[in-house]
Amino acid sequence: MILRQFLHSDPVAASYLFGCGGKSAAAVVDPVGDIAPYLRVAEATGMRILYVVDTHIHADHISAGRTLVAASGAEYMLFEGAEAGFPFRRAKDGEVVELGNVTMTVMHTPGHTPEHISLLITDRTRAAEPWFVLTGHTLMVGDLGRTELATSAEDGARTLFSSVRRLKQLPDHVEVLPGAYSGSVCGRSLSGKPTSTIGFEKRFNKAFRIDDEDAFVATMIADIPPPPPEAARNRAANAGLAAASA
Repeated sequence: MILRQFLHSDPVAASYLFGCGGKSAAAVVDPVGDIAPYLRVAEATGMRILYVVDTHIHADHISAGRTLVAASGAEYMLFEGAEAGFPFRRAKDGEVVELGNVTMTVMHTPGHTPEHISLLITDRTRAAEPWFVLTGHTLMVGDLGRTELATSAEDGARTLFSSVRRLKQLPDHVEVLPGAYSGSVCGRSLSGKPTSTIGFEKRFNKAFRIDDEDAFVATMIADIPPPPPEAARNRAANAGLAAASA
């Protein structure tokens, strides 16, 4: 397993390159900004980028996904229910995508947005069990993703509650690698530490540990911060439904 985490400051976000060095197969998840670092790491580690995945259609920034696809020859992947104006590989809930000895299992975890997915990563040279989960803006260190950017806040929160219950079923030792950290506009009480575990978040993440649905919804819809600038326009541009400068 090769894994690289990229921490971005404008916007505040985290992206990832991971894969199997032995089989020269890699994926990039939630790419942001300049694509050169992803291409450099892939070349330095002898891997070919086979897939570029956006965990969801972002509202806080313009994705670099399609630019990276054009430069690398990779397939662009979104959840099958995403509404987009361009062709993409339609990831299905429960689908297992192989990258040599590494696999990523698609988990549909809506709530932050309806099409949001998480990716459960396994290195079969180490174990048959998952090692970490890329959670995008569903579960972040210290909080959960806001729920009103693509639907009503309450509807999103009720959907997110079901996704949270699913993530809680993962083993406590599974590492959480989120798509954002402290300073992001997509969460409220985010930590500056950009990794955690399922077990730690179950104990110390206030929103994640709520077990009652109504209490969860009340927490998620209280004190919602202002939306990201150009949120609707960014989502439309990332979905290929409008130009970023329109």
